Amino acid sequence: QVQVVESGGGLVQPGGSLRLSCAASARLFSINAMGWYRQAPGKQRELVARITSNGSTNYGDSVKGRFTISRDNAKNTVYLQMNSLKAEDTAVYYCYAHTAGGGSWGQGTQVTVSS
Repeated sequence: QVQVVESGGGLVQPGGSLRLSCAASARLFSINAMGWYRQAPGKQRELVARITSNGSTNYGDSVKGRFTISRDNAKNTVYLQMNSLKAEDTAVYYCYAHTAGGGSWGQGTQVTVSS
């Protein structure tokens, strides 16, 4: 089963930027889709962005125009570029890989947007 590991979280001021990385243990072309989800305290986990094996992307309404998901097939890594960050973006961000054999979650990385 594919494994994924996130990195890149941290503390950033409102209006700032961060880039998260998700490294997969398998070649990206063998993974149907990879996505970023987030969960804030007391809230349900929600989709942030998703990218399929053919490059199609979709985003949660709250991040459209601010976040961009991309991938580097050579590095088996998916990225989430987050710009114009807001306090409400504060959450634990999780990477998810969907394969024919099921799905795998990463351990999560904390993103805190605060002045």
